[in-house]
Amino acid sequence: MKREMAPMGNTQILIIENKQAVAEHIENRLKSLGYTVLAVVSCGKEAIQKTEETRPDLVLIDMKLEGDMDGIEVATQMRDRFNIPVVYLTDDADEDLLHRAEITGPFGYMLEPFEERRLHLNIEIALYSHEMERKFREEGQWLSTILKSIGDAVIATDKNGSVKFMNPIA
Repeated sequence: MKREMAPMGNTQILIIENKQAVAEHIENRLKSLGYTVLAVVSCGKEAIQKTEETRPDLVLIDMKLEGDMDGIEVATQMRDRFNIPVVYLTDDADEDLLHRAEITGPFGYMLEPFEERRLHLNIEIALYSHEMERKFREEGQWLSTILKSIGDAVIATDKNGSVKFMNPIA
């Protein structure tokens, strides 16, 4: 499902955090910044279900969720199934955890405690980056379709002469 980036007042965010006090703090900050908080959930299974139901513009997710899936596993599904940008929340910058998280292609990280200004900045950068990535992907698909349908042979190479693209005619 393709989504245009919503203006800040209409940006819908899902919070996935298992510490209730932290979740409430984030929710209050987001609301004061003008974002819409769709829900606050504390486990992976509920997060996937809520995402499917509400299709948020962005997900803030604790890396260390308890239960059936940790935050990194949930974030992987968010990316693969829903193409929703994820910003990780954590109170621990453990190297192994960060390495696992990198592989999921997050759009940001927030270390606790969360300053309102940094939270706002991370969200806006994540939304912008996700939108630019979507546009780039669409333009690439459009260009590829055009090049494949041209009646003449088209071959594109890199500066070393390696073939990077060749249409069916070529």
